[in-house]
Amino acid sequence: MGRYISSNEAIWHIFSFPIHERDPPVQHLAVHLENGQRVYFSEKNIVQKALQPPKTTLTEFFTLCQKSDVFGQFAKTLLYTEVPYYFTWNNVSKKWEPRKKGTPHPSIPGLFKAKTLGRLYTVHPKQRECFFLRLLLVNVPGPTSFEFLRTVNGRVFNTYQDACCELKLLEADNHWDLTLADAALTSTPNSMRQLFAIILTTCYPTHSLTLWEKYKNYMTEDILYRAKQTNQCPNLDFTPEMYNEALVLIEDL
Repeated sequence: MGRYISSNEAIWHIFSFPIHERDPPVQHLAVHLENGQRVYFSEKNIVQKALQPPKTTLTEFFTLCQKSDVFGQFAKTLLYTEVPYYFTWNNVSKKWEPRKKGTPHPSIPGLFKAKTLGRLYTVHPKQRECFFLRLLLVNVPGPTSFEFLRTVNGRVFNTYQDACCELKLLEADNHWDLTLADAALTSTPNSMRQLFAIILTTCYPTHSLTLWEKYKNYMTEDILYRAKQTNQCPNLDFTPEMYNEALVLIEDL
């Protein structure tokens, strides 16, 4: 198979004019959980790789913000996506280095600004902790560690999701709460389970466990009724086994 080249394109090639360009430049930025960076290893270096995990643009952003010099202090004012404006990523030394070309910074000698964009890799909401970590990275300037990102008003939270909630970065689950409350008035337990499964898989509520705890009895009523009929015990109440069975049915939907 061949490709047709017009006279215009031929002249362009002959005079070595640029054919493609990308403007502005884009710097991809890693997003991963603590000690979650990708590692390539062999049988010979597996111990060394485990003891010395590779540096990434994220871990070195933390290192940059930990520095006490003028560049480190300035980095603490930047978001993760803003770092490529003023620093370049050295693929050999695996470090952020101050730019030497561009528009001079008005108050920091030796620092220049370019129009390079920082682009964080996308994270699917199903990867919940990594997704919330990414959300913090685009909203919290100058983090010095993963723990720093989980710290809000002096309190260290166990998860990035809790930190996002404290910073009011997430929507409340009021809409899904009202949806389930309305369905509980008229829907069968099987329909409630189907609705709950749809909310979990397509709407990604912030506090799915809270919704389950609030409406688990409505989703388990048919299981309780069947147990009462089987055991001839009208006073039988909900048990953890019944809730587990309801969860299994939800998982199988």
